Amino acid sequence: MPFVNWLKRHLVVIAGLVTLGYLLLPNIVVTVFSFNKPKGRFNYAWQQFSLDAWKDPCGVADMCGSLSLSLQIAFWATVGATALGTMIAFALVRYRFRARGAVNSMIFLPMAMPEVVMAASLLTLFLNMGAQLGFWTILIAHIMFCLSFVVVAVKARVMSMDPRLEQAAQDLYAGPAQTFLRVTLPIAAPGIAAGALLSFALSFDDFIITNFNAGSTVTFPMFVWGSAQRGTPVQINVIGTAMFLIAVLFVLASMIVTHRRTRQKA
Repeated sequence: MPFVNWLKRHLVVIAGLVTLGYLLLPNIVVTVFSFNKPKGRFNYAWQQFSLDAWKDPCGVADMCGSLSLSLQIAFWATVGATALGTMIAFALVRYRFRARGAVNSMIFLPMAMPEVVMAASLLTLFLNMGAQLGFWTILIAHIMFCLSFVVVAVKARVMSMDPRLEQAAQDLYAGPAQTFLRVTLPIAAPGIAAGALLSFALSFDDFIITNFNAGSTVTFPMFVWGSAQRGTPVQINVIGTAMFLIAVLFVLASMIVTHRRTRQKA
């Protein structure tokens, strides 16, 4: 039974490839239909190959404006959540204080809580404060729910750090600032980067919390949802394909840099 033996040896690889293909299938469909030229309002059936949408990705009114707004919110939410989350992670790992266990438990609440509950709670808070719903309320809400993911990512990295490296730097007369910038921060950088990338993706993609706290402001996910009610333009597929390709290129570049560093160290 040579085939059965071969299948047993490669079963894990085959299962991994099948799973990866299943996960990438929606992206493939989006990419294919970004080259479609539908005859009606809905881009659900293949009609004709066309590059019209790629030549004019902002041809749909207000789409690029909502995309730009989502990118701005995602960027500033990432900056705020990464800065605050990194400090919280270091405080939870390096210091002992009252209610430390309670804070550790509360960090996981935004991750475990249904988004609709958090969205309604934030909306109630903003309305009671008399805040005008718009860009700033969306940004505050995004920082709040991205914060937990940054703390978890950075905390895991900080907990795995070898304290002897920092002690060695101090023995060589490095000050607290030098030790942090030249030893601690580079070691914690992968965790910080992971938290930042996760924050950006979650903020850009969020719909439920944004929809509750946006007022008349329209982000890209809200624009996509509204367009789906009237007819999905092909340009939405173009934007989705472009962002997917950018993410793939970013991952490939990171893998190449890591591989080169590994070879240099070897």
